[in-house]
Amino acid sequence: MSDSRCSWCHGDELYTRYHDDEWGVPCHDDQKLFEFLILEGAQAGLSWITILKRREGYRKAFHQFDVQQIARMTEQDVETLMLDEGIIRNRLKIQSAVKNARAFIRVQEEFGSFNQYLWSFVNHQPIINHRQSMSEVPATTDISDRMSKDLKKRGFSFVGSTICYAYMQAMGLVNDHLVSCPSYLTKADNNHTN
Repeated sequence: MSDSRCSWCHGDELYTRYHDDEWGVPCHDDQKLFEFLILEGAQAGLSWITILKRREGYRKAFHQFDVQQIARMTEQDVETLMLDEGIIRNRLKIQSAVKNARAFIRVQEEFGSFNQYLWSFVNHQPIINHRQSMSEVPATTDISDRMSKDLKKRGFSFVGSTICYAYMQAMGLVNDHLVSCPSYLTKADNNHTN
């Protein structure tokens, strides 16, 4: 893939691989949707590359993102994770992962899957944007505002609108690759334009 990639992913091979292989690919797998919900929350106030470099640490610390196991974690487990250098040692973010696991399970029980719930915000079709430059990419949208509000109502934390929009981009609910990026046409079915 050429240097016409989205400019945010230049400068680190891990970032570039993530951009090429994952970012913006429509995801319907509940476990991966949960993993990224936790990682996006952990990223709050930090750069995404900081989280990507700790992704394996998060997988080890959080039982490969097994939502049932995380939901059963106790305050003692939180204390143990506060000593784990493989993750961001922020008590509120660690507690949030446990809280979000429990809320995630409730959503699965209500909707049959988190995937069903999440994709309903975009009518189960990725939104294909036509961004010419990074300056056109918003931090939030009306949909991310709605998603954030609904997630909070359901007991989730670290799910502000900015985090929700980054989550939508990562999980392919929106295609925000620049039109000049080789990934633009390969990441989503081009059947819902915005």
